Amino acid sequence: MNQNTIIILTVLVVYKLALIGVGLWAQRRSGTIQDFLIGDRQLGPVVASISYAASSSSAWTLLGMSGIAFTLGLSAIWFVVGSIVGMTVSWTFVAPKLMELSHKRKLTTLTDILILDVTGAWRKPIIYGASLTIIACFSFYVAAQLQGAGQTFNHAFGVDQQNSIIIGAAIVLIYTLLGGFWAVSVTDTIQGILMLLAAILLPLTAYIHLGGFSGFWAAYSEIAQPSQQSWFNSRSGLAAFGFIVGIVGISFGTFGQPHLLVRFMALRSPRALAQARIIALVWFAVVFGGMFFLGLAGRVLVGEIDNPESVFIALTETLFSPIMAGIIIAALLSAIMSTADSQLLAGSAAISHDLGIGQYFKGKEIFVSRLAITFMLVVSCIIALNIPATIFSRALLSWSALGSAFGPIIIARVLNLKASPRALFFAMSTGFLSAVWFHFNPNSLSWLIDTQIIAGSVHERVTSFFLGVIILLVSHKQCTK
Repeated sequence: MNQNTIIILTVLVVYKLALIGVGLWAQRRSGTIQDFLIGDRQLGPVVASISYAASSSSAWTLLGMSGIAFTLGLSAIWFVVGSIVGMTVSWTFVAPKLMELSHKRKLTTLTDILILDVTGAWRKPIIYGASLTIIACFSFYVAAQLQGAGQTFNHAFGVDQQNSIIIGAAIVLIYTLLGGFWAVSVTDTIQGILMLLAAILLPLTAYIHLGGFSGFWAAYSEIAQPSQQSWFNSRSGLAAFGFIVGIVGISFGTFGQPHLLVRFMALRSPRALAQARIIALVWFAVVFGGMFFLGLAGRVLVGEIDNPESVFIALTETLFSPIMAGIIIAALLSAIMSTADSQLLAGSAAISHDLGIGQYFKGKEIFVSRLAITFMLVVSCIIALNIPATIFSRALLSWSALGSAFGPIIIARVLNLKASPRALFFAMSTGFLSAVWFHFNPNSLSWLIDTQIIAGSVHERVTSFFLGVIILLVSHKQCTK
């Protein structure tokens, strides 16, 4: 092991010990199941906003976003636009309603909102459908994070992918089990700050290294392909419109992510929400914008690379000293873990709270939640080790499926639209199944509009969402007659 590797490893070990220390601190604040799952609805603006931002971004932002910009070029800007638009709408319109409902009705999870005021025969199918959707999607989503951890450890230390995934999973498991929601939120805040610093330092260093914008653009124009220098990926007319809609449509997924919406539910007051909104939107603009530029700069500084999703790591090692590289790589692992822990907690809530398994073990609900977290992580490890896929593709599928399943219902709740329990169930199941179908069959509606983009299509992110919206609108009209 050379000196550089020892320095990077030392930084990472110190950092991860600090995270475990936070878990031990948070353990004292998790005396009840409400503390463990939602922090007793006492989240402040800084923790709520940055933990939300870090949890939503994950490995696909630092690795995936920079990799997509490296591959697509200028047209990757629409991913930045879509992400910022989605978060703006979510924090402005969705957050106030969810916080109000959570405090007034003592709701704990996303499923509690889905079944709000639902009675009769369709209540249990909605609960079971929502819980199984969350468990399935987060199993694959966490697998994407673990795969990102595996790539990082492998690249930095030469540890094989299998052992790297297991190491990353073990670290996440320890502090998530210890402190639940408080541990996840506080560690995510620390990790989000590290991600923000990385998204400022790395692009800024690349910018200076290239001689400013003029130097960057001169070099980029010379080596980039025509499609990479086009804001619309060399498309025009309807194809260009479909391309933009398909990418910006990623914003629809924002409205259906259980691990993000619970941050709104956990906010302590309207004032905290207003402050958190500003912090979160600034974070998103800086991080997504920074990764967009980094991917473009990587085309100049690194050239061709086997795996575009490793351009972040390659530039880190090229531009920084070993100590700084250790901090940046710690930020990368932070992005991975900050999403994985939140998703594990949300998945465990679906098992212990939504499915009601915890109620059979009075006084041991937290223990049941911890078992559920362990189960989710084991399943995700198995997927990461045995079902290969790119980080971006796997994360995008889970994001789209959750957004299409739950997003339309959340919007209906925010707008106070009435819908029958049957419509709620079919909107949820149609959104989920259609998103999965379109992901694996991106050209199934090519006769209508052909907009295949990297993985999936406009239909995976947009069509599947609006299928659920249509079902709810039809039911709303019938309910108000």
